[in-house]
Amino acid sequence: MTHNDVLRRIRYIFDLNDNHMIEVFACADHTVTREQICAWLKQETDPGYQEIDDMQMAIFLNGWINARRGRREDNQPGPEGHLTNNMILMKLRIALNLQSEDILTLLEETGLIFSKHELTALFRKPGHKHYRRCEDQVLRNVLKGLQQRFRNDETPQILAESAAQTQAHDVWKRS
Repeated sequence: MTHNDVLRRIRYIFDLNDNHMIEVFACADHTVTREQICAWLKQETDPGYQEIDDMQMAIFLNGWINARRGRREDNQPGPEGHLTNNMILMKLRIALNLQSEDILTLLEETGLIFSKHELTALFRKPGHKHYRRCEDQVLRNVLKGLQQRFRNDETPQILAESAAQTQAHDVWKRS
């Protein structure tokens, strides 16, 4: 999973427009232009596509943590030069204030069964003997679970169908 994919999914899940994205980068004391954001959000096949590098993605995630949770009073962490799926998952967890049970529930809702021990292994340091590399499938399923929780596009359709059924039932009762 590329960083561009992750950025596109976060933008969609939380309904962030270009101005919000610029503000998120600003929360990490970094300036980006609308053109840069548009280039990062394009599909790989589009002519203006530009790959977001590890440092820019780390800056975005750090800014998102600051925007959602507030800035730290002490020194701000610098962006990582190399960003892994484990780090992305950790930053999402911090920004959204997710507990292990929340992440396990998200994964379960997408059909991926994970134990608490397997999950904690994803948050360990790379040198730890129980460290486990976060595969693309796990990160993809966490983002899918977040999408189901925060951006359930089926809800308006279900509500509309329910309202139509209620109207039909009311018409039937009056006859």
